[in-house]
Amino acid sequence: LDPQGNTTSGYGISKNKVEADTYTCLIDDEDVREAIVKTEYNADILPSNTQLAGAPIELVSVPRREMRLRTVLAPVQKDYDFIFIDCPPSLDLLTLNGLCACDSILIPVQCEYYALEGLSELISTLKTVRKKYNPYLDIEGVVFTMFSVRYNLTLQVVEQVKKYFGNKVYQTTIPRSIRISEAPSYGQPINFYEPNGKGSEAYMELAREFLANNER
Repeated sequence: LDPQGNTTSGYGISKNKVEADTYTCLIDDEDVREAIVKTEYNADILPSNTQLAGAPIELVSVPRREMRLRTVLAPVQKDYDFIFIDCPPSLDLLTLNGLCACDSILIPVQCEYYALEGLSELISTLKTVRKKYNPYLDIEGVVFTMFSVRYNLTLQVVEQVKKYFGNKVYQTTIPRSIRISEAPSYGQPINFYEPNGKGSEAYMELAREFLANNER
């Protein structure tokens, strides 16, 4: 759901060569089953590219515009154990569609000062979405990324976030890692790009913790 299409290219899919994508599903009523791309990494992707940036403007006049993504995903909802919606780093109509389509949100927090400001805005938006559109929206958890105990700022951010979210904070943290940054440029998830590295181990541990929390 991000016009930058980082998830798309991070799985080795050429953003500009796909004929059907998130945009065509939202705007042109493309069947989502025709747009989904199978990958070799045990995950299917509904791709996106910069064309999606125009969707918020085109959706303005659409009835129940905030529910478009929920409608798009309905035909395949039972085909998957989990559907992850990668939202853009802005609180616009695309993000609102993501919040209205999901059951819970997983919040990655970079251990930097500005992340705290963005977090407070997100919480405010969540309250509005719960009140107007999706009363059952829950917080799945908060994950610290770019984590390093060598930086005092990291510890300060962790302290502030834990004070607010309590046991919603994941025990697993994602470290600062050159390999994690490199992996998308090779079109591979980190656990395929460097299977035995610290970054891969961290994400595998996060996956285990996520699954344990969702055994129900």
